[in-house]
Parts: sequence; structure tokens; C-alpha cells
Amino acid sequence: MSQAAKMAQGLTLAQANRIVAGALAAARAEGVPPVAVVVLDAAGHTVALQREDGATMLRSEIAFGKAWAAAGMGVSSAVIHQRAQDNPVFFNALAASNQGKFIPQAGAVAIRNADGMLIGAVGASGGTGAQDEAICAAGVNAAALVAA
Repeated sequence: MSQAAKMAQGLTLAQANRIVAGALAAARAEGVPPVAVVVLDAAGHTVALQREDGATMLRSEIAFGKAWAAAGMGVSSAVIHQRAQDNPVFFNALAASNQGKFIPQAGAVAIRNADGMLIGAVGASGGTGAQDEAICAAGVNAAALVAA
């Protein structure tokens, strides 16, 4: 199968694993505390998840919620966080209507293919929101995809 055909199918496990590896490498290079990184496909299904030794027990769930929000809205969670501050009633309703999965906090990016199609999202938790988002973007870049 050609690379173009694989991209048309959506996010692959190999791509998700490259994203996780790239995000974890960026976290170590930047001295971020132990993190969890979660990669979701465009439908919100977990494709890859790793929690570093020493990351606290809620890190995976928080990373998932950030990624869920980014996948659902198609933008970075920093953008979502700002929108939530501007319209808290709507975003509280989003969290409730998604059984609490939707976390409008900085620390995730949407993943797009070269054609601009949304194929998933990656979220991280362990550092500050800005640090988490930066390592997510580094992971997406390491997989030769587009962080949005």
C-alpha cells in the first residue's frame, strides 16, 4: 500500500508510536516532569498511550481528556482553553455531554495529514499546559504530520 493510501485511511499505529516517541524525547530534552502521552484517532479511539515511570496516576486520564477535546474541536487545546474562558457555560456543557472526557486545558494538539484532513489528536500531561502542548507538537512533527 502506498504512503498516500495509508494517509487516506487515517492515523496508523506506526504513526501514533512515532508521535509518542517524539513527544517523550522532547519531554526529556526539555526537562519536563514525567508525563503521559495519549494519541487518539479522529473518532476519539486510543491508538497509543504511554505513561513514564514516575508520572502520577491521573496523568493518562488528563492527557486523554485534552486529546479528546482537541480531536473533537479540530484545534489545539490552547485555543480550546481560551474559548472555554470566553464561553464557560458552553464548555461546561461540552464536558458534561461527553461524560467528562472533554478537558478544555492546554496540553494537546490536533493531528492533520499533509492534505489538512483531521486524523487525530495527541495530549500530554505532566508539565505545564504550554510544555505539554510543545511536546505534543514535537511528537507530531517527528511523525512527519501537521500539528494544529
